[in-house]
Amino acid sequence: MEVIYPRCAGLDVHKQTVVACVRIAGDGPPLQQVRTFDTTTSGLLALADWLESFGVEVVAMEATGVYWKPVWHVLEGHFELVLANAAHVKNVPGRKTDVNDAMWLADLLAHGLIRASFVPPVAVQELRALTRTRKQFVRERGAHVLRIDKVLEDANLKLGVVLTDIMGKSGRAVLQAIVDGHDDPEYLAGCVNTRVKASRADVLEALRGRISAHHRFMLKLHLSHIDALDKAIADIEKEVALGLEPFRQAAKLLSTMPGLSSVSAHVVVAEIGIDMSRFATPGHLLSWACLCPRNDESAGKRRSTRLRRGGKWLKTTLIQAAWSAIKVKGSYLQAQFHRLRARRGAKKAIVAVAASDGMKQTHRAAAADPPLPVRQRPSIPQDERTPRGEAPKALRGWFTSPAHASTGTRKSRLIPTPSVPTRSRNCVRNACSPVARISSMRPYCRSARRRPARRWVSSDCSLATMRRLDTTSFMQAASERGMSGRRIRSSATFSGRITLR
Repeated sequence: MEVIYPRCAGLDVHKQTVVACVRIAGDGPPLQQVRTFDTTTSGLLALADWLESFGVEVVAMEATGVYWKPVWHVLEGHFELVLANAAHVKNVPGRKTDVNDAMWLADLLAHGLIRASFVPPVAVQELRALTRTRKQFVRERGAHVLRIDKVLEDANLKLGVVLTDIMGKSGRAVLQAIVDGHDDPEYLAGCVNTRVKASRADVLEALRGRISAHHRFMLKLHLSHIDALDKAIADIEKEVALGLEPFRQAAKLLSTMPGLSSVSAHVVVAEIGIDMSRFATPGHLLSWACLCPRNDESAGKRRSTRLRRGGKWLKTTLIQAAWSAIKVKGSYLQAQFHRLRARRGAKKAIVAVAASDGMKQTHRAAAADPPLPVRQRPSIPQDERTPRGEAPKALRGWFTSPAHASTGTRKSRLIPTPSVPTRSRNCVRNACSPVARISSMRPYCRSARRRPARRWVSSDCSLATMRRLDTTSFMQAASERGMSGRRIRSSATFSGRITLR
């Protein structure tokens, strides 16, 4: 095979030692030198001097926990470093030793067979450590809140039934009163704000329990832990604000995306940085975040479309942001979620939302480019919309009685007729005349389960003469009265009987 790096080295990193193998390619067989060093600072400096004595240019090492980071920091700036995923450079089972691993890494690196992992700059690494620690502290705080609720249930106090958040203002006052030694329901109920939805009797009944000294000790212990975690989270927030100064513009652009709050934007910047040259396209970033289906194909058949494991910090943040983004009414992300959920399920659909426009916008915003505007569903201009309760002007002459022809308003009682299936997005928009009205205004999804649109006719018109009107004549008459094709899209809309005056 072609040799890409004639002078390279492979490092097998452990907690106490690092085994280094220098590989020098020449006219004959390659020269390999193996030596073991300590992972102390003096040992790593000796490793750097030893590599420089052979004229090594590129050094590869496995990502072994956090043990590779001290080696990386010492050698950075002196050599071109390559961090390899351990799963990508795994050797043949049964022949694994520290020396063989170092020689195998050197051989793979010499022929350019190692794909370098993404290692952000030091400033981004420090910001990443802060955001990850904050997330761990928030999870730990939530665990302590659940433990408090468990202690309250053991004491037969149903505080979580009458209060939404037991760590809110009222809940914290009740818990502090219990820790101070109070167990009278009247006194505890006085600590609850009068604006709660539960009645006074329900609050009194919920606070009537059996409180012991053990319960008070456990509550005091958990409350002290929560106070310490709140203080630590506040300190981390201040440190994140200071470390985010070089990336303030990118974080501001990211926060304009649907579903991404300022905290989520900080996490995205801390995980991927702002240098998008490492990711050629948004698809490369998508694959690195493990938000795309895995490649599992055999004999021309795809066996699995599950996501690859990894990227737990960025993946969870983007999916959480996607759940918020689909709540934006009339947005493309909401329509995409409902379209995919009908045939693939909610979990597959939310991953697709997080991976589609969200990843593209993240790639642009992190590169300091203005994000693309969120696509909206097409709608009729405001001046062309029909006021609520009135029929379109083109339909008033056909479907209203002489008494209501001037206004076209709905004055008579509506009764349902058999439903007629429709394939139109909005067949007759706001057609609320006494004769016909399409009440199902859901957007049409080609792959979703079709639901028939309900039809309503006036009780006055139901007593009138029934006659058949074919679709062609109806469309022709509607066009003569100025009704545009936007109002009526499909001939399947009025393929049944039409009740006329």
